[in-house]
Amino acid sequence: MSTTSPEAVKKLLENMQTDLRSLSMECKKKFPPVKEAAESGIVKIKTIAARNTDILTALKENSSEVVQPFLMGCGTKEPKITQLCLAAIQRLMSHEVVSEAAAGNIINMLWQLMENGLEELKLLQTVLVLLTTNTVVHDEVLSKAIVLCFRLHFTKDNITNNTAAATVRQVVTVVFERMVAEDERFKGMAEQPPAIQGNSNRRSVSTLRPSAKDAYMLFQDLCQLVNADAPYWLVGMTEMTRTFGLELLESVLNDFPGVFLQHQEFSFLLKERVCPLVIKLFSPNIKFRQGSGSGSSASPAPVEKPYFPICMRLLRVVSVLIKHFYSLLVTECEIFLSLLVKFLDGEKPQWLRAVAVESVHRLCVQPHLLRSFCQSYDMKQHSTKVFRDIVNALGSFIQSLFIVPSVGSVSSTNTPAGGSGSGAQASAQSGVGVVGTGGGLTTQAAFEYRGTWIPLMTVSVQGSAKATYLEMLDKVEPPSIPEGYAMSVAFSALLDLVRGITSMIERELAKEEEAVARGGPEPIGPAHTDTLLQEPQAQQVWEEMVNACWCGLLAALSLLLDASTDETATENILKAELTMASLCGRLGLVTPRDAFITAICKASLPPHYALTALYSNAANLSNKTYSIQGQNVQIISPSSESHQHVVAMGQPLTSQPQGTVVLTAKNIQCMRTLLNLAHCHGAVLGTSWQLVLATLQHLVWILGLKPGVGGGLKPGRAVEGPSTVLTTAVMTDLPVISNILSRLFESSQYLDDVSLHHLINALCSLSMEAMEMAYGTNKEPSLFAVAKLLETGLVNMDRIEILWRPLTAHLLEVCQHPNARMREWGAEAITSLIKAGLAYKHDPPLSQNQRLHLLLLNPLKELSNVLHADIRQKQLECVLQVLQSQGDSLGPGWPLVLGVIGAIRNDQGESLIRTAFQCLQLVVTDFLPTMPCTCLQIVVDVAGSFGLQNQELNISLTSIGLLWNISDYFFQRAEIITEELEKEEAILLQQACDKGETLNRPFHPAPPFDCLWLCLYAKLGELCVDPRPAVRKSAGQTMFSTIAAHGTLLQQPTWHIVVWKVLFHLLNCVRKSSTTADKEKIESGGGNILIHHSRDTAEKQWAETWVLTLAGVARIFNTRKYLLQQLGDFFKAWEVLLDHIQSAALSKNNEVSLAALKSFQEILQLVTPVKDSDKPDTLGAMDIPPVLMEPLTAPGPGRPLPRSDSLAERLAQRYSTQPQLPPPGEEQDDSALWWSAWSTWYRTGTECTRPPSGGGDKLAFVPSQPFLTALIQIFPALYQHIATGFSMDDLRKLGIILHGAVSVPISSDASPFILPSYTEAVLTSLQEAVLTALDVLQKAICVGPETLQVMYPAIFEQLLQFVEFSCKPPQYGKMETKHVANAKYNQIQLFAPAEWVALNYVPFAERSLEVVVDLYQKTACHKAVIAEKVLQNIIKTLRVPLGLKYACPAESTWKLAVSSLLKVLSIGLPVARQQASSGKFDTMWPKLAHAFEDFLFTKSTPPDNLSIQEFQKNEAIDVEVVQLISTEILPYANFIPKEFVGQIMAMLNKGSIHSQSSSFTVISSYSATLAEAEIDIRMREEFSKVCFETLLQFSFSNKVSTPQEGYISRMALAVLLQRAQEVLHRYVEDERLSGRCPLPRQQVTEIIFVLKAVSTLMDSLKKTQPENVDGNTWAQVIALYPTLVECITCSSAEVSSALKEALGPFKDLMQPPVSKVQNGES
Repeated sequence: MSTTSPEAVKKLLENMQTDLRSLSMECKKKFPPVKEAAESGIVKIKTIAARNTDILTALKENSSEVVQPFLMGCGTKEPKITQLCLAAIQRLMSHEVVSEAAAGNIINMLWQLMENGLEELKLLQTVLVLLTTNTVVHDEVLSKAIVLCFRLHFTKDNITNNTAAATVRQVVTVVFERMVAEDERFKGMAEQPPAIQGNSNRRSVSTLRPSAKDAYMLFQDLCQLVNADAPYWLVGMTEMTRTFGLELLESVLNDFPGVFLQHQEFSFLLKERVCPLVIKLFSPNIKFRQGSGSGSSASPAPVEKPYFPICMRLLRVVSVLIKHFYSLLVTECEIFLSLLVKFLDGEKPQWLRAVAVESVHRLCVQPHLLRSFCQSYDMKQHSTKVFRDIVNALGSFIQSLFIVPSVGSVSSTNTPAGGSGSGAQASAQSGVGVVGTGGGLTTQAAFEYRGTWIPLMTVSVQGSAKATYLEMLDKVEPPSIPEGYAMSVAFSALLDLVRGITSMIERELAKEEEAVARGGPEPIGPAHTDTLLQEPQAQQVWEEMVNACWCGLLAALSLLLDASTDETATENILKAELTMASLCGRLGLVTPRDAFITAICKASLPPHYALTALYSNAANLSNKTYSIQGQNVQIISPSSESHQHVVAMGQPLTSQPQGTVVLTAKNIQCMRTLLNLAHCHGAVLGTSWQLVLATLQHLVWILGLKPGVGGGLKPGRAVEGPSTVLTTAVMTDLPVISNILSRLFESSQYLDDVSLHHLINALCSLSMEAMEMAYGTNKEPSLFAVAKLLETGLVNMDRIEILWRPLTAHLLEVCQHPNARMREWGAEAITSLIKAGLAYKHDPPLSQNQRLHLLLLNPLKELSNVLHADIRQKQLECVLQVLQSQGDSLGPGWPLVLGVIGAIRNDQGESLIRTAFQCLQLVVTDFLPTMPCTCLQIVVDVAGSFGLQNQELNISLTSIGLLWNISDYFFQRAEIITEELEKEEAILLQQACDKGETLNRPFHPAPPFDCLWLCLYAKLGELCVDPRPAVRKSAGQTMFSTIAAHGTLLQQPTWHIVVWKVLFHLLNCVRKSSTTADKEKIESGGGNILIHHSRDTAEKQWAETWVLTLAGVARIFNTRKYLLQQLGDFFKAWEVLLDHIQSAALSKNNEVSLAALKSFQEILQLVTPVKDSDKPDTLGAMDIPPVLMEPLTAPGPGRPLPRSDSLAERLAQRYSTQPQLPPPGEEQDDSALWWSAWSTWYRTGTECTRPPSGGGDKLAFVPSQPFLTALIQIFPALYQHIATGFSMDDLRKLGIILHGAVSVPISSDASPFILPSYTEAVLTSLQEAVLTALDVLQKAICVGPETLQVMYPAIFEQLLQFVEFSCKPPQYGKMETKHVANAKYNQIQLFAPAEWVALNYVPFAERSLEVVVDLYQKTACHKAVIAEKVLQNIIKTLRVPLGLKYACPAESTWKLAVSSLLKVLSIGLPVARQQASSGKFDTMWPKLAHAFEDFLFTKSTPPDNLSIQEFQKNEAIDVEVVQLISTEILPYANFIPKEFVGQIMAMLNKGSIHSQSSSFTVISSYSATLAEAEIDIRMREEFSKVCFETLLQFSFSNKVSTPQEGYISRMALAVLLQRAQEVLHRYVEDERLSGRCPLPRQQVTEIIFVLKAVSTLMDSLKKTQPENVDGNTWAQVIALYPTLVECITCSSAEVSSALKEALGPFKDLMQPPVSKVQNGES
């Protein structure tokens, strides 16, 4: 409850009264005055209570009186009374009812008690209550009270002393608190304190307020006392200790820094009194050196040796001074700090170093203070570099702890404070090195270095400097410092220092960045200038701080890191190094940053690991010269002793093979720190990425991590060398490490552009090193850098543009590397990046960012320059995937992609080409519509290049198929493509014009769409002359098909280019290649592929190409004639085409020549077409009439041959039923074309039918039958077009060719195929064709004008020549031909030159003969036929077969000749008789006579095997001839020349006396040798009979116009009769002689014939007018009678019957004899 509440007041009054009563009671006996005073006090209190409402105030006013009784009570010095009084006084004080005067009285009373040594504790209590409850005590009173407390501090009683000390402290605090409260009260009033003078009067300071003055006086006296001087204000002090004084000073300074900072008077005290005092007191410590004994010092101080209590307290004061008043005492602090640094020296006592370290630690946890040091000293020009010294001192201190000085000798080396440890090293190396006890056996955290083992204790919580020895205020003797304590404190100090500085600077940096971000880039106005001026200031301070401390820190931390055996300690050290590295990075301090990073890197790798990057980089920074040089890797160096836990063993990544290296747990820990550094502070690493990554690369290598998909690392096995050995501990860590590694590169997406470039550059140069190392070895290369480049690229896709060029440029170099694994990864990386880049959703999208799109695709193109197949394979697989995933959106990237696909070369091997081709197929099947039309030409080129590659035939063929698909696509999208291309063209033209150049495009003048086609055709054209036959064939077919199918799209002028640049160019190339092709036989290709004999030389293969090409061109001419004719130079083109056809036709290859003719045939089907407008479809012009195609299929053995006349008729029909009038003005052109064709045909025909000149050349080339057939078959078609101008001259030319063609023999191996068989008499197709040709002509003449009919004789002449072949086959040059009959066709020897077989010309000749007869039947009366003596020629020709008769090659020939002769004569003789007067037939008659003669009395003998029936048939034919004579000639004898009639008569005569008798002498002059030839001839009885009858009939006809004729016939009769006589005689003789033997059949036949002749003669004589028969004749007839009678005895029945017939007619002669006639005639 409050002291002022009514209840409290009431209670107080009651208590006071009670106290007074008690007092009066106690003093009643001994001290009556006291009693009285007490009683009057009671009255007084009651009065006050009664009269006043504010009792407390009243009490206070009267307090002197109220207190009086109690004071008197104290004066009794009676303990009981005194205690009672003091309690009462305290009660009053606590209610604050004591006035100033009363207080003074109380103090005086207390002083007396103190001097008397009474109630000391109560006194202290009372003073404390008095001073704390109110502020009435001031000035002298106050000082008296304070002195009282001090005096009590120095009593004999320990409790009193301690209580007094506490009270003093409290009182001092109260004094200063009062001052603070006073300041608070006056805060509002501004008062200008007067300038402070160097105040010599120290007793009072007039400018201070009361409480302030008390505080001032008190503090001043404290300083005096500590300095062992008399106090000014604390009068009455008897003794004082320095330790207590220092403690009081420290507490005041520590608790009330504001007082000193706000009041100049106090500041003055600090400067003038405290600091000098401290410096003075420090002197023994400074001068003292351990080991130099307690040398007397010049200091007047009471202690010579450093005295622990004072020293420790001084350090505490110094800490406070520095902490709070640094800004006031800059210079003084410099001195203090320098002292502190000195105390850390190795020569100072251990305890001193310990407390100094604790003090330094205190500073280290105050970064702002450190910053001030840096600003005030290190950055000033001539000042001590205090901050640097502190850090370096700590470092040296730590180093010195590891050095064990050699026993018994004092180390003479001074370690300079700022040195970075060189002295320490020297002593370390000179020292023997005592191993710390229990080294390595304990698990306690410790540092161990070179045998010195220092345990690590937990000294304070991180960030607070909780001191141990600075707090030992009760110790007088220096304590013993446990081992490792100083190290632990120093270690904490280091860590706190780093933590403090870095976090402070980073906080400020962050604030600054925030401010910048908030403010944005505003223009700098006047308001901003001052801040800007300060900012560089801050930046400079930070830089200076770092520059000052980094060397020392690094030295210490590296050493500790090396020595640390505790994971936590290691972690802390690494964290410190990491934060420093990061901070340096943020501040842009490259050297320190790299130094810290180097330290971490080195710690990560095995000791002495040969990583040049680190050593070269850190040579100038490194204080780690303590690594032992020149020792083998496996020897564990002193800096990594056995206490390190080995967790892994692996291969070092070097170009020279080394042993294995080991990794300890600490290495792994460092590695994780390194990863952490890179992960969290990548942005500030800059160029030191190189260090970090190089180290990581080596660690990854040693641990055996290998890159996997996307560049992440997975544990893999090393390929060669002793395998990596990993403990389970590290095995579990590996996935974590590899994960962090991946995350590290993922986090690169948060780096700014510059840092990212640093990272990329570092990776690139790391990769370069790996590449260097991999040169010339097949060792597994380090793929770390490449894998990480990939990873980095993948996570930075959103800003890929900025890193793409350096990234891909490097990867492309990797792709060129000779080491396959390295290359493969380079390619993997680059292709993955490209795919990812294209798949990434960029903003803006790629479709709108053409530049980026091309940038991404460019490396793909660059890969084409790499020669390694595996890389190209990857490249193409990438293209394939890109097409599959992004094919639709490639847009401007198409040329690049197509360029890649097309960059194949023959030396690249099949699989590459196959992959590339898959890409192309995909493009053609799926993406033509999505690509810009300008790329179509590239597609064509690329497809063409696949056709031309020679690694894989199937691909070449398929690519030709693709070209066909492409052409289809052009056709379907013609309009769209045209439109797009024309737009593009316009732009290009514009650009060209702007530059003043001409547009450079292939086939330029043609419109762009046509150019596209021309490019396609040109490509196909190239393929048409490929060395491989299959490709040529396919390309040719495709090319002609596309031109046929899509040619309509081309503009007319473009056709000009097609014809001249594409088609004729191609024909020329093919012709050239064909004529120069090799004739060597190609062995079967590819082992198991058999080549057909028709394709087994290059020449034959080229022949096929030539065939195709020529046919294709001809077809185009055929189908597009109307289009082509409108080109100016169609006639010239036509001539060129004909020239090609001719040279092909004359080539020595049957296939080519035949095909040429087919093409010739094809172009001859050109009918001048109707104008396009009347025609339904241009392609309609392709209707090739089937008629002409028929004969081209050479008839095989079993194929019936088409009838030639039907062909001709159909042709005639065709041309007559389709009268298509050419457009006006074109007829002239056309006829020129056809005549040109005719001359080509003629030249070809002449050339090919001309027999070879050399005689014995067995290998001479002979044109084949199908070829000749085709050649001749062309004529009818051609003739249609030239009929109007066809002249005799032309006819003669035709004749030569026809004759030549028919004369050509065939080789004996071919004959079985051309001649269906040797026995059948069939025409070959060639012969058919020849006849057809003539037939066409003949029909044309038939329907043609009169003028044409002069050609008839020529046709006859031609046909008759053919007829002659029946008996006399034509000769072909000097070539020996065998007749079919004896060709060895069944035993053709392989490889022997073929024998030539003359064809079987008989059927041909016979057919010709039939034609002649038919024709003659039609034309016998034509003037020309008469005039040209056609009939005579026919007879002349027929005479040969007629004469040969049985000797003819074929029996049919002479039979046909006879029947033809009969037919012709039946028509021709009447004509001849009509024309007798003209004399045109005069020469014919003798010929005819000869013909009859030759035939009827042939010199050839019939074959032996001739049957009777056959013989009789033949005889019947002879009879027919005789009958013709009797019907057609003899009746018209008067119109016929006499000689002829005579000849006929002689013949008949000869026929009628046909006999075996050798005695028969011939009258006829024509048959002198007949008798000899007749020996074996069978009797032709019927024939003789007919001859005889005719003869008789003629003899006895009354038309005998000349005596000569009659004479002939009479003579003939006489001879006949005489002969009969002889025959009969001989017969009778023989019959008689032979007895029973029958006579020879011949003789019997002859006698029968004679008998028949006699009977015939008798009949004729009876029929004839008697006046025509000569008397002699009768006489001879009758003379036969006796002889006949003699024959009756013959035994032959046949003879008997004949005899009967002969004797019969004699009855008409039996009449009575008449008387002799007068005139003497008998």
